[in-house]
Amino acid sequence: MQAVILAAGMGRRLGELTKGQAKCMVKVNGISLIERMLHILDSKGLSRIVIVVGYQSIRLKEAVASFEIHTPICYVENTAFEKTNNIYSLALAAEYLQEEDTLLLESDLIFEDAIVSCMLEDERETLALVDKYENWMDGTCLVLDKEDNIVDFISGKLLDYKEKNSYYKTVNIYKFSRQFSRQFYLPFLKAYTAVMGDNEYYESVIKFSLLLDKSVIKAKRLDGGKWYEIDDKQDLDIAGILFTKNAKDRYQRMAGRFGGYWRYPHMLDFCYLVNPYFPPEKMMREIASNMGQLLTQYPSGMATNCLLASKNFGIREEHIVVGNGAAELIKELLGKLGGKLGIICPTFEEYANRYGRDGCIVMDTAEMDFTYHSEDIIRYFSGKKANSLVVINPDNPTGNFMALSECGQLAGWCESQGMSLILDESFSDFAEGDIRGNTALTEEFLLKHPNVFVIKSISKSYGVPGLRLGILASFQSCLIDEIKKSVPIWNLNSYAEFFMQVLGKYQQDYMEALKKLKKDRGLFYEGLSDIKGLKVYPSQANYFMCEIVSGMMSESLAAECLERDLLVKDLSSKIGNGKQYIRVAVRRAEENSRLVEALRQIIDRNGKLK
Repeated sequence: MQAVILAAGMGRRLGELTKGQAKCMVKVNGISLIERMLHILDSKGLSRIVIVVGYQSIRLKEAVASFEIHTPICYVENTAFEKTNNIYSLALAAEYLQEEDTLLLESDLIFEDAIVSCMLEDERETLALVDKYENWMDGTCLVLDKEDNIVDFISGKLLDYKEKNSYYKTVNIYKFSRQFSRQFYLPFLKAYTAVMGDNEYYESVIKFSLLLDKSVIKAKRLDGGKWYEIDDKQDLDIAGILFTKNAKDRYQRMAGRFGGYWRYPHMLDFCYLVNPYFPPEKMMREIASNMGQLLTQYPSGMATNCLLASKNFGIREEHIVVGNGAAELIKELLGKLGGKLGIICPTFEEYANRYGRDGCIVMDTAEMDFTYHSEDIIRYFSGKKANSLVVINPDNPTGNFMALSECGQLAGWCESQGMSLILDESFSDFAEGDIRGNTALTEEFLLKHPNVFVIKSISKSYGVPGLRLGILASFQSCLIDEIKKSVPIWNLNSYAEFFMQVLGKYQQDYMEALKKLKKDRGLFYEGLSDIKGLKVYPSQANYFMCEIVSGMMSESLAAECLERDLLVKDLSSKIGNGKQYIRVAVRRAEENSRLVEALRQIIDRNGKLK
């Protein structure tokens, strides 16, 4: 068995990274793609490695010579790399393909050692390595039958995304038997290029040969193997996270993305806090059915969208403003209030970050075991001369919740002190009891307490963080009007507007979603509390803060969770009292159970190692 690597391309999409060097010389975590690939192949007992080179071939050969590869290496020169494609590169290696069974690879891949092993160990002679199609994948896809026959090759231009769950993506690693190359592939290659020319792809020849005999090449399905194809800088960033050897570094880099985790489809995100049961499938189908119009037409302006928010939340339009996420409204509101800001820590840091620590008066609840009431807040801030006070209810990350009567008491005291009160109710719908009885987002409350501003992240409570949608309400219509004028007139996209347009039809689904989440939260709490070495704080939100009392560091725990494709939030640096904390979101019951079992195993194993 030999290996043939196609490495003649220029990699133009990588921009300046491939100026002066071949695409496969680009590095992931300090190691070039070609060096990593060659070291893996070098351990497999191959007879030789054939590299088809072209762009910057001299520099590539010099680099390969420095890698201390023991397997003999041969080179094939593609001098026409600028005007040909990989079908021509493979044709240049035809003589080698006829001599031995071949493992064929493209040089812009990064993969685990086990992926090559699984191809070599499979007794079938001719294979195409495939993986289930995911949204991040580009290029040719396959349709397979139950016997691993390739029923169809589908180019990227012809993909039907409604059928994506049935697709497999070629990994661009193949195993060709010498007989297959001689009798099928190379004759078809010669005939195909005679008609179509050299600026084509070698997969087209495989597709052509399958028209005559579907059994000549089988699909090898990957089951969890790690790989990535590098075409641009975004790919490099993702591959860097996937293939970093240091688990803690991988966690820090993953957490530092602050989202975009749909690019990691095998990972369960317990870090970001959204409703797992809403929107319902029917609502998503309704949005999808209108995607063409929503994508190609402008959304409405601020006035229309405020009317929609007014309808959905029962607040007069002059008292409510919609934002591109709650973060936009937080920035606008705090910029207009000014003065000193009272905050309760630990908490959501967006508010404090807008003022800076020098502009904040901080109430630390660590000594109170993170449990507090309105009287505690009033006692602490009396005489502190804060101009505004922000209370997140339930608080993030502790889940501490104050009843509406306490919020009213606090609002009255703030008014007597000439203070504004910002109530962030992004998670209030998850609290036990009737949601209307837990919220200050009513005309009655706002009329009674004109110094109050209520902020709500629709993204979190309604499970649509991708829409970036939030609201701010207050009886101070003049200030609300100022905010409306200061944000862009099209601060919402059409998808967010359409979501608000149809939301009323799905209110019963929303109530059912809240019931399901509260039930799952109770079971999740029981499971987490049963783990020795973990102290779980009761929560009225869709997350739990947990103290690690086993002696394990929170960063290590979070890193080990990520190795199991579970992302949790490391809180220790945020709380800063020398103890170790994590926060975990409430997801669906079966997913929560998976995390509970993983935490139990990790903490138990860590204790035994000590």
